[in-house]
Amino acid sequence: MCSKSLVQITSKITAHAKSGSISFARKLFDEMPHRDTIAWNAMISGYSQLGFQKESLSLFSSMRFSKENPDHFTYTSALSACAGLKDIKFGQGFHALVIVSGCSSFLPVNNALIDMYGKCLRVEEANRVFEEMGLRNEVSWCSLLFAYANNGLLDISKTIFFDMPKKVVVAWNTIISGYAKWGEIELCLELFKKMLKEHSCRPDQWTLSAVINACSETNDPCYGFMLHGFIIRSGWHSAAEVNNSVLSFYIKFGEKNDVLKAVESLRICNEISRNVIIDAYMSIGNLEKAYLAFQCVPEKNLISWTSMITGYMRNGHAEYALRFFLDLIKSHIKPDDITLGTVLHACSNLATLGHGRMVHACVVRFGFRAYAYVGNGLVNMYAKCGDISNAYRAFNDVLNKDLISWNTMLFGFGLHGRSNQALRIFQEMLASNVKPDKVTFIGLLMTCSHLGLIEEGLSFFESMNSKFNLSPEIDHISCVVDMLCRCGKFEKAKEFADKYIGASDSKVSSLEVLFGSCSSFHGISDLGAGEELAGKLKILKPSDEMSYVLMSNLYCASGQWKRAQGLRKDMAERGVRKTCGCSWIEVRNCVTAFVAGSNEFPFMDQVRVMLCVVESETRYPVSTLWWDGIT
Repeated sequence: MCSKSLVQITSKITAHAKSGSISFARKLFDEMPHRDTIAWNAMISGYSQLGFQKESLSLFSSMRFSKENPDHFTYTSALSACAGLKDIKFGQGFHALVIVSGCSSFLPVNNALIDMYGKCLRVEEANRVFEEMGLRNEVSWCSLLFAYANNGLLDISKTIFFDMPKKVVVAWNTIISGYAKWGEIELCLELFKKMLKEHSCRPDQWTLSAVINACSETNDPCYGFMLHGFIIRSGWHSAAEVNNSVLSFYIKFGEKNDVLKAVESLRICNEISRNVIIDAYMSIGNLEKAYLAFQCVPEKNLISWTSMITGYMRNGHAEYALRFFLDLIKSHIKPDDITLGTVLHACSNLATLGHGRMVHACVVRFGFRAYAYVGNGLVNMYAKCGDISNAYRAFNDVLNKDLISWNTMLFGFGLHGRSNQALRIFQEMLASNVKPDKVTFIGLLMTCSHLGLIEEGLSFFESMNSKFNLSPEIDHISCVVDMLCRCGKFEKAKEFADKYIGASDSKVSSLEVLFGSCSSFHGISDLGAGEELAGKLKILKPSDEMSYVLMSNLYCASGQWKRAQGLRKDMAERGVRKTCGCSWIEVRNCVTAFVAGSNEFPFMDQVRVMLCVVESETRYPVSTLWWDGIT
């Protein structure tokens, strides 16, 4: 092949790679009878720049077995691929090859080494390369700055930033993004103000995107509103990156109309924009438009699918979230830990053990069993579906257990009546140097309440403040009151509620807490106390269903059915509505729900017949082999 033809084909490979047509570029490359180093570099660089890091490194390996030797351009592209994969072993191997090949004196290679070590969280190695460089440029300084900022070493990052000979826009963006990433929002905004005072450089779309993302992490949206005004005045409102961040900000803080306006203002849409639009419609509960936006995505990636699954879960449609997950698997897209954790939450809400086990199989298959977020979802799913043994197995599979892992397992054991295991989990948690939070103590107090462990419960309550510096809240007080009432200690419960609720800032009165616990114990004296409390609570909150419903439950518990029926009639006359009870059952991977008072179930006649059979069998235990109805 003549040199002119070689140059032409190499130019075409470069052009196809830059336009994103990497498969056409590879076809041209494979058809070349002879390839020089420049052709290899064009293909390796094309893969690396488009995010195909594994293909880039694979091609580099093939090049080493060819007659052409890698040069400093080859190593620069290969190191960028290692940085993208965050693969330190490959990166260190390439560093050794760079030294052996004599390319360590080239500035772009050293800059790529610093970037690779920074993205692999190896700050000392990045700094060593920087110190050994004879020649440095702005890229060198920015790469080192990123290495420290990416590791959360913000004080050193700040020193490097102010030591820089020239502070370019990339340097400002790096330090601002670093502060935003590690939650130093005020310092991030201060640096942005300093940047605005600089005459040598002005903020670009990446600066504004980073700052508006930082504003999304604050509790006060006023900074974000002001910055949005600045974005419009400075003319950056047409940049896709800025618009995506602005829309994400309004999803968190804006009203429904604000979100819709932010969506309508998107002039240029990229792949990220389409996913943010899905999130926007899901955030305001417009599931139909979110679905249409999803259908309009030309190439649906994992983020698109996860946005839909998460959105359906957030809007209370766990069954649709599960369906989308099944479609995701059919599309041959590998889920990540976020997707799997979300769909496990859907299985927990539906209490569908069959689907939960299917998702568990996916977790094992894709290698996410040891991830804390996924493991916590598995523990929660199995516990809510009644399989506490597998919940404990999933808990043990989590390598680095966080506070949520311990709390979830503790709640699981508590709700299943396993008090000894729940208390043992708490002791193991303390032995692992994990500090309990307020949720932990709710789980402990609920366990003690359900099992009548009064002394242990009161001891845990007292230790919250004295030992762990946690102030009890209304939920903790309610658990203790419930525990005392369950054991018939009504006077002590009343005294406890008056003491702690009166001293707290809670808007809930001691009457409500006490009355909520009255339905958990029985007896004529308790019924009288319940009636007295109900009268007071009706005066306090006449339109609240709580006093009526719980008083009705007390009447039913003591066998006074007519009085219970009269109370519910009184509710109807006063216009007080009770939230309908709902139950569901999973049969052959299909969930069927039953709502109290509804006759919409298509097989209601068969259900009534079966209930009669069950009632008859309960009262008069005889064989029911004659029944051949529902199977």
